[in-house]
Amino acid sequence: MFSVTRVRTGLEVLLQDPGHIGDRKWAMLANQASVTAELEPARTALRGVLPGSPIRLFAPEHGLDGVEQDMETVTDRTDPHTGLQVRSLYGADAATLMPTDEDLDGVEVMLVDLPDIGCRYYTFAATLDAMMAACERSAIELFVLDRPNPMGGLDREGPPVEPGFDSFVSRLPTPVRHGLTLGDLAVVLQRDRYPDLELSVLMCEGWQRKNWWDDTGLPWIPPSPNMPTLETVAIYPGLCLVEATTLSEGRGTTRPFHLVGAPWIDGRDLVRRLRARSLPGVGFRAAVFRPMFGKHCGAVCEGLEIHVTDRNELRPVALGLEILKAFHDLDPRAFAWRAEPYEFVSHIPALDLLMGSPAVRLAIDSGEPLEPIVESWRPYVSSFEASLEGVVLYHHDG
Repeated sequence: MFSVTRVRTGLEVLLQDPGHIGDRKWAMLANQASVTAELEPARTALRGVLPGSPIRLFAPEHGLDGVEQDMETVTDRTDPHTGLQVRSLYGADAATLMPTDEDLDGVEVMLVDLPDIGCRYYTFAATLDAMMAACERSAIELFVLDRPNPMGGLDREGPPVEPGFDSFVSRLPTPVRHGLTLGDLAVVLQRDRYPDLELSVLMCEGWQRKNWWDDTGLPWIPPSPNMPTLETVAIYPGLCLVEATTLSEGRGTTRPFHLVGAPWIDGRDLVRRLRARSLPGVGFRAAVFRPMFGKHCGAVCEGLEIHVTDRNELRPVALGLEILKAFHDLDPRAFAWRAEPYEFVSHIPALDLLMGSPAVRLAIDSGEPLEPIVESWRPYVSSFEASLEGVVLYHHDG
């Protein structure tokens, strides 16, 4: 059995040296996966060592305890473990996505400890962006207690967001899979958007960009209800795109994002089509499943199960496009895009919000090949990487 050198998170760095904060009054943006290596919640661990008074807590999508499902309203409440007010930054409308000036009354330091997964449309980083804007406006210092990017920090994939397609799932100026930690992102956002924000990042100790989460020695806590495993993280940048269709993405099963299908699908034909594409790092199995909530709740669905065979070869965003095209081409009349509002936006199709433009949706609808679109991302990804020169916080050894 091989051993790993355990990474120390920014939370643990602060717990060892609370002098970073001193006796200032603090608030915290966190959730159920914001824990120490010994699995103690960050908010209770910090309350025991920081001399300053805690003012309140803030929670992202899914809530402080990770209970609410996707796009489910999270209400304000009181945290029973600390007695602190918990202000939700994912309420019933878009106005709730940013803290108000009143929310920040009395706060001298904002601590952010969120377990991001390295994907543009995973909403925690957008909540960080909103908090940075609010703290700049209120002249509050913001500390990011950094955590490793679960997918490592070397690979990047996906298009930019074109003007007019900004939303809560397209707020970051990055590729879909961006290869950054939340601390990296904060530095980039400060440079590009919030130059007057006082920002500090407490970096992870011992993490290198080549490391996936299971190289860190840290326990895996699902950061959201449908992100149960590291393998789910690996495919999410592509399989999240299924949310933009009427297909089930496996929510309501024990294999969210690994199972995709609908009651009218011929799974065996679908799998044959995808296997013929020889996509790297992934295998497919025809599958039958029944979601117990979400799309097609209670109905028997047929489709496929996705298995990662080589996570370093996997190109998840391109994989997601191939899967959407395979479902479309199998039965163009039955295939349909999501018609309901998506992340508080009703006038732009969900896939366009996720991809940052209508290009993919139009190509799939018209039967055009996907290769030119995927190839068109390369110059953007190269320019994005060049823009990180001297900005990213962690190095790559070998």
